[in-house]
Amino acid sequence: MSVITLKSVKKVYKLGDNLVHALRGVSLDIQAGEFVSIIGPSGSGKSTMMHILGCLDRPSEGHYLLNGKDVSSLSRDELAEIRNKQIGFVFQGFNLLPRTTAVENVEVPLLYSRPVMPPAERRERAMKALAAVGLSDRADHHPNQLSGGQQQRVAIARALVNEPSLILADEPTGNLDTQTSIDVMLALQELRQRRNITIVLITHEADIAAFGTRIIAVRDGVILSDAPNSPRHTLEEVPPPAPMALVR
Repeated sequence: MSVITLKSVKKVYKLGDNLVHALRGVSLDIQAGEFVSIIGPSGSGKSTMMHILGCLDRPSEGHYLLNGKDVSSLSRDELAEIRNKQIGFVFQGFNLLPRTTAVENVEVPLLYSRPVMPPAERRERAMKALAAVGLSDRADHHPNQLSGGQQQRVAIARALVNEPSLILADEPTGNLDTQTSIDVMLALQELRQRRNITIVLITHEADIAAFGTRIIAVRDGVILSDAPNSPRHTLEEVPPPAPMALVR
């Protein structure tokens, strides 16, 4: 089953008198349970693709189907509902509320659920999400009491709490050291395997992209290569896969 289908998607931005062609007719199909790494240099179009996949932006042309539904022209409210129910986001900066405990941070997406979810149910679901990333014993800790890797795990738990079909991870290891980056990527791998969640990772690092089961290289708004990958489980296992040679 396809979770993501892009059909000839173009995105054009107007900057003053200039037109910037961020995506130039991208077509793509991602199946349920895949771990897809999208890699490319700054300005390649990968972040624009992430915004469209996350229903944060619309294509200028073409179609985006999420779980079989064309979301290209939905209203803002409809897109917001899809983001809350079907997509979990993990960002480079964690985006945790500093004066709020880990479990309360994980509960945040549930506050927007309709109908309103009872507090006890919110807490139960948030605790289950924290347990899924191995942080049950840190539920009452505030972000400044957690390491960078633990904060990112809280962010992953928050992305999981609504049981989405898709997780979008935008440079999730950008603020982390090497060993912590490995831990976070292994956590994502484990979640995909246990829950069959589809993960799309945006990165400019070949070593991080190599944790995925498929690697898509993007440059100048087009896909340069799209190849299956044998995922690594440490950053030292194997040299970068061949498709990465296309992105410099």
